[in-house]
Amino acid sequence: MNWTSAPTIEDASLEPAHRLFLPAVLTRIEAFLEAERSQLPCWFVASFGMGIAAWFTLGASYAWGGVICLGAGVAALGLGWPGRRTGRALAGFGIALALGCATIWIRAIWVASPVLNRPQMTEIAGKVQRVETLVAKGDLRLTIATTTPGLPPRVRVSTPQDEAPTGLAAGSIIRLKARLAPPPPMALPGTHDFARDAWFRGIGGVGRTIGVVTVVDAKAPTGLDAMRKGLDQHIRSALPGSSGSIATALATGDQNAVSKEDAEAMRRSGLTHLLSVSGLHIAAVVGAAMLLTLRLLALSSTLANRVNLVLVGAAVGALAGVAYTVLTGMQVPTVRSCIAALLVLAGIALGRDALSLRLVAVGALLVLLVKPESLAGASFQLSFAAVTAIITLHSLPVVRRMLGPRDDGIGGRLLRGIASLIATGLAVEIALIPLALYHFHKAGLYGVGANLLAIPWTTFVIMPIEAGALLLDTVGLGAPLWAAAGWAIDRLLGLAHWVSGLEGAVASLPTMSRWSFAAMIFGGLWFCLWNSRARMFGIVPLAIGAMGAGLTPTPDILVTGDGRHLAITSPDGAPVILRDRSGDFMRSLMSEASGFDGDPGLLAEQQFANCRRDSCFASIDRDGDRWVLLATRSRDSMKWSELVAACRAADIVVSERWLPRGCTPRWLKLDRKSLGESGGVAIFLGDRPRVESVAERIGHHPWRAVPPVYRPRPKFSPQNRPSATPQARFPRDR
Repeated sequence: MNWTSAPTIEDASLEPAHRLFLPAVLTRIEAFLEAERSQLPCWFVASFGMGIAAWFTLGASYAWGGVICLGAGVAALGLGWPGRRTGRALAGFGIALALGCATIWIRAIWVASPVLNRPQMTEIAGKVQRVETLVAKGDLRLTIATTTPGLPPRVRVSTPQDEAPTGLAAGSIIRLKARLAPPPPMALPGTHDFARDAWFRGIGGVGRTIGVVTVVDAKAPTGLDAMRKGLDQHIRSALPGSSGSIATALATGDQNAVSKEDAEAMRRSGLTHLLSVSGLHIAAVVGAAMLLTLRLLALSSTLANRVNLVLVGAAVGALAGVAYTVLTGMQVPTVRSCIAALLVLAGIALGRDALSLRLVAVGALLVLLVKPESLAGASFQLSFAAVTAIITLHSLPVVRRMLGPRDDGIGGRLLRGIASLIATGLAVEIALIPLALYHFHKAGLYGVGANLLAIPWTTFVIMPIEAGALLLDTVGLGAPLWAAAGWAIDRLLGLAHWVSGLEGAVASLPTMSRWSFAAMIFGGLWFCLWNSRARMFGIVPLAIGAMGAGLTPTPDILVTGDGRHLAITSPDGAPVILRDRSGDFMRSLMSEASGFDGDPGLLAEQQFANCRRDSCFASIDRDGDRWVLLATRSRDSMKWSELVAACRAADIVVSERWLPRGCTPRWLKLDRKSLGESGGVAIFLGDRPRVESVAERIGHHPWRAVPPVYRPRPKFSPQNRPSATPQARFPRDR
């Protein structure tokens, strides 16, 4: 071979196959990234979010450090990569991954505040920082900056609204007595983590007042708090009942006034997003302000000829959007929507393409830089998923061809508008189903149809009428419009209750595995953030994650961290609970964690259980095997000999008390000591029995509950009443 000549086809055929294949692959990757260069900033933000998500998912500091090192390694690899575009992409993704994990780690340390380690009754003195009205519960929820020695700097307590003293407002100095406890941890694996929310809000204790709240120095509400409270009272005085609660939520973003029944109906029908001030409301406010400004200024020919009215209208719309965001409390969905609206207005003013995924990415990045913990919340995920799905849908070439603007008649435009509305609703519902199943264990299946009616009804009927009523109230003429607003809101609530009551309206799922959820999220991002046909590869992880979620097993036994509440999945799939007088929250929690849409039954009424005052025995058949469970349900002392005999005859023992060492079940013992270390548990029986715990989910995150100190109780007295024994009824069949 002539080494000075150019290589030929014959020369190339002599090279090993891998030496030809690898450069070709790298060249194709480089060309792909060059063609998709406009989308790479979106992936930078996605990688930043992945770093935050990794910190929440992984449970140890060495794992968090590993994520940061991995990101740094990928960045170093990118800096040394021969391909220009590929190297930059790798470097950017690696840096974003490391920065995301480091940002949330630093944030968790920065907001650290003392937390109670045990329940206690105590006197509290301090300054009220926030007053929230929980109309559905008849309570006021007070966030207090305490001055009492030995207490966390900030606590939150609830007090009956009808017993609240006058002068109780933000800024007031108060004194009260309350029973405080540490912020409640995740009750069961996969349920909502209230302790995490309290950690990032700096709340070190929660509880309820005992007796009367004394106002030492009363302060009248001022500023935005006064405006928000006055607006809330004004709306509910003009429009009492359920319709007034919905009107308040639309105007101020305060959903605490909505009754439990209405909130549940809105959630089951897929309309709950209407109660959260987000994109729909911001768009309506900004659009109305901009349109009104343009129409009014256009009446002057001088202004129309000499002033850029679009720019002026965009400025007025921006001011209206910012004012509305501040008025409604600057919640995450509202801030995200406001940022997006400002970017859209900036694009309109500059004559650029205003609506794009890059705009959404910028909004997400700004929110995550300020509050990275918001990524773990359902509000952030639902709002950004909905907007991303809408933009992705209308960027697809096939959708542009079918629904894009064209010159035809009114009928054609109307049909395209209806088709666009249906397609948009369907895309949003599909995007939100995995998130709803993961966070709430339920997803409305008829939300598309409900939203087709509810969104335009809320945007073009309810909100304009309510705004007009508030405007006319300044001259005392708003009563007719308030009556019309009440009628319109009643129609919305009627739709929600009707849809939620339909058979099969809700799909339920037990706690979804994290890998299934992560696979669906990654597949959705891959599909949405690329423009070329390569986006179709995102369907693969989407399908794998969906199959994993669909195969999620139902736990056979659920036990809360205090050992008081237990649920067993009956043969028909419905959970049955241990205590007859469990509250609504606990009953709902057990149903959701079991993937059951309905009210749980009672263990005492089941044929496979034998319950008495002090204890219950249950025989649970799974995969041809029988498991005997013993659960105590009172704190009364039990006869030592009978307790020990009952434990030996059972496979699983659950109790809220400290059980003696002599209590030795055949497989699993869950008492106050072990549950204090593990938290709530989900037990899966069958051929390969296993236990999932809250402690495993939380890991070493700073808000994890500290196990209580073990203090042995006095020995059981032989004079105490006997409890049921399992030998007579449930022999062990193995």
